[in-house]
Amino acid sequence: MSEGYMFASYEEAAAKLLEILPVHQMEDEDWVLMALSLASVPMANFMSNNTGLSFDIMFSEPLFAPNNPECIIGVVSESEEIVMQTALIDSFGIKLDYVYGEAKRKYEENILKKIYKYRKGASLAELKGKSVLLLDIGCESGMRALASMKTAISEKAKSASFAAPVIAQNTAAMLESEVDGLFCLSRIANFVNTDFYYKSKEEDLNCEEILDILESSKHYISFQKSQGEE
Repeated sequence: MSEGYMFASYEEAAAKLLEILPVHQMEDEDWVLMALSLASVPMANFMSNNTGLSFDIMFSEPLFAPNNPECIIGVVSESEEIVMQTALIDSFGIKLDYVYGEAKRKYEENILKKIYKYRKGASLAELKGKSVLLLDIGCESGMRALASMKTAISEKAKSASFAAPVIAQNTAAMLESEVDGLFCLSRIANFVNTDFYYKSKEEDLNCEEILDILESSKHYISFQKSQGEE
């Protein structure tokens, strides 16, 4: 990490993750890869190209404290599952009505737009009876992972595992008791932020690049589904 990062690109991180994943089992059981952020789409696509497994995107949005756009107090998923930072909410005296209202607003204003833009309005991939690998570029608080896991459970997935190249050490300890499998390259005690560990930055990815990846992929479920309906 002499240059200040662990991975030059998301694809490099994905290649290293594949080395610790139970790839043969995943292929035999036809797991579904689930990108939990737009930045994790290149990772999911790389893994799909190297395993033949299909992937989709599961959307979620952070919920911020009133008058503090940098303090995340929760996450809402596309199935409107909510994970909250209860300690923060209580310490700030934030009413639950505010949290639920923000969750509804984020779902309607952000998540639905992304579903139409990046999935052409298609519903989430069929997860009933499937083993799902939830995939992200990093994990600091674990709220997005937990909200996504709740969505997978609500969709009747057989199992939900989580993988990320980098994860905060305390978050890894918490997630291990919540998911069916946890796959991480580095568990970091003093986690800075996910961008810190990559030369490529999430902000450098634009929507056109993401759409190019999705439209050219042979394994992106939602576009396969929409093409089949045309």
